[in-house]
Formats: sequence, C-alpha cells, structure tokens
Amino acid sequence: MLYIEKDYPLKSLNTFGVVAKAKHYVSFDAMEDVEKVSDLLETTFAAEKRFVLGGGSNVLFTDDFDGVVIQSRIDNIISETQTDSDVLVEVGSGMEWDAFVAYCVSKNWGGVENLSHIPGVVGASPVQNIGAYGVEAKDIIQEVCLWDFEQGEVVVLKNEDCRFGYRDSIFKHEYKGKVLVLSVSYRLTRKDHTMNIGYGALKDLEQHGDALTLQHVRDHVVAIRESKLPDPEVIGNGGSFFKNPVLEKSFVDVLLVDYPDMVVYPLPDGKVKVAAGWLIDQAGWKGYKEGLVGVHDKQALVLVNYGGAKGEEVVSLSQKIIRDIQQKFGIVLEPEVIFL
Repeated sequence: MLYIEKDYPLKSLNTFGVVAKAKHYVSFDAMEDVEKVSDLLETTFAAEKRFVLGGGSNVLFTDDFDGVVIQSRIDNIISETQTDSDVLVEVGSGMEWDAFVAYCVSKNWGGVENLSHIPGVVGASPVQNIGAYGVEAKDIIQEVCLWDFEQGEVVVLKNEDCRFGYRDSIFKHEYKGKVLVLSVSYRLTRKDHTMNIGYGALKDLEQHGDALTLQHVRDHVVAIRESKLPDPEVIGNGGSFFKNPVLEKSFVDVLLVDYPDMVVYPLPDGKVKVAAGWLIDQAGWKGYKEGLVGVHDKQALVLVNYGGAKGEEVVSLSQKIIRDIQQKFGIVLEPEVIFL
C-alpha cells in the first residue's frame, strides 16, 4: 500500500529526536508499490528534491525538508534458499536491522551476530556498509535489489558492483539520490561457523572455547553496546557520530610516540584505523554539555540531544570537536551522520 502525507512530522523518524517536517512524505510496504512511487516522483513531485529515509539513525535534520521524503516499509523476510552449508536470505529494506539479526541467530545462521543492536533498517546496511567488532555488511551481502529512478526499473547489484569501502559504497556516490533499495540478500553459514571474536572486548568470549555459540556472541555484543550507548528512546542520538579515521602507518607511528595508549587497529592494506572515540575522549570532550546538546558521558563518539535541541546545534558542537581534534592531533574527523 502507498501512503502520501503533506507537512509530515519527522521527529519520530529520526533517532536524534529533532523536530522537523517534510513538505511531502511517501511510504510503501510492498515491492510492487515502487512503480507508483516512481510515477509520483516523475509527475506530482517532479520539481521537488527527494530524500530516501531509512531508519533515521544516521541522519540529522537541520531544518524542515523542503521536498519529498521516501521511506520503504517492506519489513518481511522475502525468501530463504538453503544449501547444506549456507543460506541465502532476502530481506525487505524496511525491516528493523536488529530484528533481522535476532532472526538469523535464532535460526543458527552465522555471519551477522557481531552486528547486533545496531539501530536502523536493512536497507541502510549496504548504503552505509555498516560495521562493528571486525565485521562489515559487505562480508555477508550477496546482492542488493533496488529501484533505479532514472531507468525506471528494478536493478540487482552484485556485491562486487557495490564498491564497498569503510562506511562507504556506490550508493553514496554515483547512485546517491538516484536509487531506492528494495531488498538485500545475505549469504550466511548454517554450520561450521567462523566467529570473529578477536576484536577488543569480544576476546572475553574465548572463555567459552568450543562451546561458543552465535547467541553467546550476540548477547555479548548487545550487552557491550547497551553499556556504552544511550537508548534513543531516552536520549536522542545517532549512534557513532564520526568515522574512525584511516591513516598512513608512518603518520600514526609518530603520534604513538606521544600517545602510546592511542587505540589503533592495523588494516590489511598497511594503513591504520584510529579510534575516533579515543581521540575525542583524550581531548576532554566526553561528558561535555552545551545547552541542549552534548557528548555522551560513556562513549565520546556519540553526540546527544538532551531534549529540544535543533539539528544546527548538534552540527555546531560537531564542528567544534572537529577543529579541536585537528589542532591537537592533526587528524580531521569525518561525520558518519548525514546532515540535511
């Protein structure tokens, strides 16, 4: 079914809880409705700018959106194709991400458990190439089914066509604003799972030995995230606000002389990922509050809305942090969150 609204409030559709509204809002809950959406964009809303909204966990509205916001509400498991060793599962783009992860773990399908408790919806996983604890969406995505507005047809991209990078994909570049994700297909293991527990706090799971299960990993990840990250239902936030900067090893080696405790992760290509949260914490920003916005007191990577803040106030705070980190460490932080 297709839903069309005017002057639609967006506060409940963004996890920052920022008050904003869309000039027009269009949502749909079935694959076959996408052609109707496309027709609307070519006729009724042809002159308006557009934005495809996922779960609202990675977007910050700095003002009302003077255009049409489109949202998929296709929230079901579309198909499951199993072999003896793995399963290919196609999921509607509007399904809540963590609900999908919980479903997979309950089926004993491996590969997605490290990505537990990440806010948002399935459709955002290839766009953002979401990742946590040594695993990224690109590791399990097989195909992405999307609607191409310019061609007016359904297009299926293979993993290698998505040009995945660190929190990056083709959907942020050539396809930005030109496509709408309808479903995502993931290939997961049904047995002989290789569980990734070598990342930080997950090493505690080694105590389980051969008895380690996918549910152990999921429960541990959920517990860690709940202990560090504020609940958007209680305090508005978008999760990790900044990307972890990826830098040349020679540059990081120099910094390590002055900051031997700096949290770093060597990458296969020889570069080094530096924990942005450590940089922000080291610079004294953790727990900082300015008016109605601030930096979370348990995780410096999270900027929060204590209630009633405008999006531009969050942006202003982020810019101050960026300038300070650049001055102290010579590193330019890049927001993960999209500003609108």
